[in-house]
Amino acid sequence: MYLRKLAIASTLAVMASSSAYACQISARVSVVGNEFPAIQTVGKEAQACSGAEVSTNLTADHQKINVAGMSGNPAEYTSAIIANSSIVALMNNDVIRPLDDLVAKHGKDLQKNQLITINGKVMAVAFMANAQHLVYREDVLKKVGIEPPKTYEDMLAAAKKIRSSGMMQNPVGGAYKAGWNLAQEFNNMFLGYDGSHFKNGSAQPNVNSDAGVKALEMMKALSAYMNPDFLTHDSNATNAEFRAGNVAIMNMWGSRAATLVDADGVSDEVKNGMNIAGPMTVGGGSTPASTLWWDGWTVAKNVSDAEAEATFIAMMNGIDPSIIKDEDIRKQAVWLIEGYTPTDAARGVFAAAQANTIPYPMLPYMGLMHTALGAELSDFMQGKESAEQALADVEAAYIAAAKEKGFL
Repeated sequence: MYLRKLAIASTLAVMASSSAYACQISARVSVVGNEFPAIQTVGKEAQACSGAEVSTNLTADHQKINVAGMSGNPAEYTSAIIANSSIVALMNNDVIRPLDDLVAKHGKDLQKNQLITINGKVMAVAFMANAQHLVYREDVLKKVGIEPPKTYEDMLAAAKKIRSSGMMQNPVGGAYKAGWNLAQEFNNMFLGYDGSHFKNGSAQPNVNSDAGVKALEMMKALSAYMNPDFLTHDSNATNAEFRAGNVAIMNMWGSRAATLVDADGVSDEVKNGMNIAGPMTVGGGSTPASTLWWDGWTVAKNVSDAEAEATFIAMMNGIDPSIIKDEDIRKQAVWLIEGYTPTDAARGVFAAAQANTIPYPMLPYMGLMHTALGAELSDFMQGKESAEQALADVEAAYIAAAKEKGFL
């Protein structure tokens, strides 16, 4: 899935002329997904449908519960809001259905770049693009005489200077929470060093490499300028540190950065000082140390056709083009829906797209690799083992899981 094309294509959309989608449903709808503002908006708009109940469970733990919640018969959830990483687990477990018939019946307002087609079948409807990129305090950098970093080496130099100035003790932020977040930060850095997760044309792991070691060493160097509890910090906690004025430079999701300083209690100094830029490179490379993403929604396989249709209708209402007439909603995401034109807050994601950032790998075994990375890297980050040992542990854990699933 070439998200770069998806993201760029959204800039070419014309202004919306659609009226609100007529939303009357006759069967239950139950949605599971992540909790950031754009997804909360989609969930809220889906709940505006009448005729039957629409419930949502939007939580940071969505990936821990969506497969199980869609595996029963009938499924607990009729839809999962997913990204190009998390759809893989749903496909592997055969819990979502092709949407071609529902697209033909109810999807006339969808753009071609929203239809996520896998093996010739539409399996999801995308509604936004995303990427991690630089978020920084422009005022702080100016005070210490530093330009916004374009590389992670620049970020380290900036962190050292900010700490030495006495302005901030831990000026670097990062979603390094052990598990999914830590693995994703490794993925970004690893790709920036031109790493490849798997050997060509196979499911054989390839992370215990020079690129893998360099990625971990850079992450460890950055962590020296983070809050000492960085292994507990997900995006929410990292953003809280930025809002509190404790962080000056961080790699953060575009979907989070857009509304970062809108929270109550954020000082004018932080609000006025915040700025964003494209993703950084590392190690002298030209490939951004980031990944491109899309977010979208699916429909469960193990539900009645009536519930599937109701779910499709409700989720279409959730992404109706009329929602982006609201400026607050417009800036929540790089929306892949008709009528979206980029806001100032979207320029980090667009910079990622224009810099040929690599899309997150949509491989059936990438989820197993991501899980293994999340489970095995924290020992290295805590200084308990070498980078080579940590990566060997990752490959061993991955191989065991891949053999169990039949990929090896």
